[in-house]
Amino acid sequence: MEKVDTKRGNIWLFYLIAFGWSWLFWVPLILVENGAQLPHGLVDFLNSPNNPAAWGPLISAFLVIFIYQRWRGVRDLLRRGVDFRFGVRWYLAAIFLFPAVLGLAYLIAMMSGQSMHPLDAFLDPLSIPISFIVIFFLGGPLQEEFGWRGYAQTRLQERWNALLTSIFVGFMWAAWHLPLHFIPRDEAYYNNPIWGIFVSLILVSIIITWIFNNAGGSILAAMLAHASYNWSNYLFPTLFNDLGAQIYFILLIVLAAAIVLIFRPKRMVREDKERRDVQENE
Repeated sequence: MEKVDTKRGNIWLFYLIAFGWSWLFWVPLILVENGAQLPHGLVDFLNSPNNPAAWGPLISAFLVIFIYQRWRGVRDLLRRGVDFRFGVRWYLAAIFLFPAVLGLAYLIAMMSGQSMHPLDAFLDPLSIPISFIVIFFLGGPLQEEFGWRGYAQTRLQERWNALLTSIFVGFMWAAWHLPLHFIPRDEAYYNNPIWGIFVSLILVSIIITWIFNNAGGSILAAMLAHASYNWSNYLFPTLFNDLGAQIYFILLIVLAAAIVLIFRPKRMVREDKERRDVQENE
């Protein structure tokens, strides 16, 4: 993994700014839902795609990096965000693993006799790659992964092993989303129990860590995996069905457990890669 200066920084300041920025723009919508009277223009803005809430992790990561490491740290973070120098297998894992898991859950539920939502995305094949690009830039990965993996994961792994770090980062990732569970939304993802969101995001965090670490700490790899996770829900409406959601949850557990058992919890990287990294740092 690329050597990053993790000694200068403040993980709690990062989370404070990330949560503070995002919740500042989400909490007013909860107040409106509970009868608060806010200017219509403000409410329309907060309900629009222009709401800047999702950019909290990115803003916080760059701000805290700048406070402690100035422009050198900012340049390092940006460089990791465009680092495409990782193997084809990790591109394939980042882009296709989550759709494969959710698609398999959809297929199993359908074969069990469940009435599933139609696969509308596949009626317009051109929309499939376009939707991935839109999700990548506007649906969370760009706004979040410089913070979750680029800042928090990288620093916490210097103190804890990769598994414990993944659990913590996943928990905080889910907690950051909490206001959205009190704002009416159409997505089935946000209509599921809160505890389920926490557990599923912790499992997803383990899987993204595995990809991130094996891609040499490339934030681009984490963004691709995050985009794929969100994209898979567009392709396969599995979570609108209770059995489908349960099967998906089980498959995530199996996949995360297999990764930890095979790649080990310390760094979750291939042993040959870990030995090479150690030799390069000596």
